[in-house]
Amino acid sequence: MSTFDPTDPAEPAATAVAHLRETAFWMERSRQQSRRVEAYRKAADAIAALDPADLLVLHESVGGVQQVPGVGKSTGAVITAALEGGTAQTLVALREQGGAPLASSELVTRLRGDLHTHTTWSDGGSPLAEMVATAERLGRDYLAITDHSPRLRVANGLDAARLAAQWEEIDRVQPKHPGIRVLKGIEVDILDDGSLDQAADMLARLDVVVASVHSKLAMPADAMTRRMVTAIANPHTTVLGHCTGRLVEGERGLRDQSRFDAEVVFQACVEFNVAVEINSRPERCDPPDDLLALALDMGCLFSIDTDAHAPGQLDFLQYGAARAEAAGVPDERIITTWPVAQLLEFSRARRSA
Repeated sequence: MSTFDPTDPAEPAATAVAHLRETAFWMERSRQQSRRVEAYRKAADAIAALDPADLLVLHESVGGVQQVPGVGKSTGAVITAALEGGTAQTLVALREQGGAPLASSELVTRLRGDLHTHTTWSDGGSPLAEMVATAERLGRDYLAITDHSPRLRVANGLDAARLAAQWEEIDRVQPKHPGIRVLKGIEVDILDDGSLDQAADMLARLDVVVASVHSKLAMPADAMTRRMVTAIANPHTTVLGHCTGRLVEGERGLRDQSRFDAEVVFQACVEFNVAVEINSRPERCDPPDDLLALALDMGCLFSIDTDAHAPGQLDFLQYGAARAEAAGVPDERIITTWPVAQLLEFSRARRSA
């Protein structure tokens, strides 16, 4: 049980916010409904905006903390327990459940980073700083922030001006988290002709570029093959993201994988030194097992990434690691096992060639 200084109202209030965010993390990790998770995150924001002394006054008055807009019975129980120096049973139970791994893998302990994550700058559910703080707590050495590019309007993609503004936020956040390197990246849309959906001068300034197809996934195989190879040949591309675009489960429904000549695409990845992403999201599980085996046989490099859109999803790295381990992918061919200096040398090599 925590011990609080009764003369410092900020301490229990800060703990209440932390407990709400931790509850949301464990719920996301266990893939509970996003609307339920969002309730805890909104309550955390509401409590964080209050003066700590005012929060204690509310706690001690009739009606308690549920008088705060955005705080309900369940979230209020977490806040009340924290203000009284304890931990809500909901959080205790989630911590116990979280003690079990999501997937069995030794490889996950050797992964150093994650090159595909999203924040509220595009279609992610949490601010950049919270994603970084969570990745640091999970022991990551580096985290690439790769929000969407401008054409993906449904995901609030970043034009050049907003991308530059995001870099400024990364520069402000980085000194507060010395235990992790925050990489400037983008998940850039591969356009119909294979070009990348961002200005070349902006791409050249990034640490990591994940190139992914998000539109016209059902286009003919020959056209899709040309589209993907053109993007892979672009000197700014670091990683080919979720190569088939399929969805195998989840709230968004099912989606068939796109059709392309996988041998041609993976040979291009080998020739142009682009890593094939092993996307760890359970609803993607991309590439499928047969294509993962083919890419391995052809000599591809790999990047095991979460494609996380919320803090709890950062732990999905376990799923991707388990798939790579089962497929027999050696550590040295997984760029996210590399130290950050080696990774950055790899990502920048083609641009200077």
